[in-house]
Amino acid sequence: MNGVHDLGGMDGFGVVDVEPNEPVFHHGWERVVFGLVAAMSAQRLSNTHTFRHAIERMDPTHYLGSPYYEHWLTALASLLVEKGLVSRADLEARAGGRVPLSQPLRPGTALPAAASAAAPRFAVGSQVVVCNVHPLGHTRCPRYVRGRRGVVARLDGVFQLPDVAAHARERCEQYAYTVRFEGRELWGDAADGAVAVYVDLWESYLEAP
Repeated sequence: MNGVHDLGGMDGFGVVDVEPNEPVFHHGWERVVFGLVAAMSAQRLSNTHTFRHAIERMDPTHYLGSPYYEHWLTALASLLVEKGLVSRADLEARAGGRVPLSQPLRPGTALPAAASAAAPRFAVGSQVVVCNVHPLGHTRCPRYVRGRRGVVARLDGVFQLPDVAAHARERCEQYAYTVRFEGRELWGDAADGAVAVYVDLWESYLEAP
């Protein structure tokens, strides 16, 4: 999904604020949200991919202006409402005011994808190009590598394809690879020639050059 959450390769957001000795939770409510999300996962009310996509569907202004665990809280509330387990009115009555939810799911966003063949299409050392596509639904293919050329550095095994798992119950497993990209391939000639970036990518994201 193309959205404000996909910040890789973007600039203009200021210096990264690194907090020394940062605690796991800054406020008590964050600990509660962590526990609620863990409970939802244990009850199999959602999976990792669906949860991530609920965060991606946040209003961009809300996403950029809210802390990490508020992203979790928004995704949790949105999924519970979408599954009919609570209503927005119930949430707002308990909160004493408006509860922002993620934007609705777009219909028909589950992408058709074939499961992996018995053998992987690519081997370590294979040159690959990342498909330059922009899906409406969830994807784990970062925007900044699309259309770029890299080299397979590692075969990681077979895993659920997030693009399908976020939207549908059927299993769709594919080989995943660690792909090495030269910094100048990603950022142009001004990039440091000694820099390389390694990205985990599923087989359907890749094609032969």
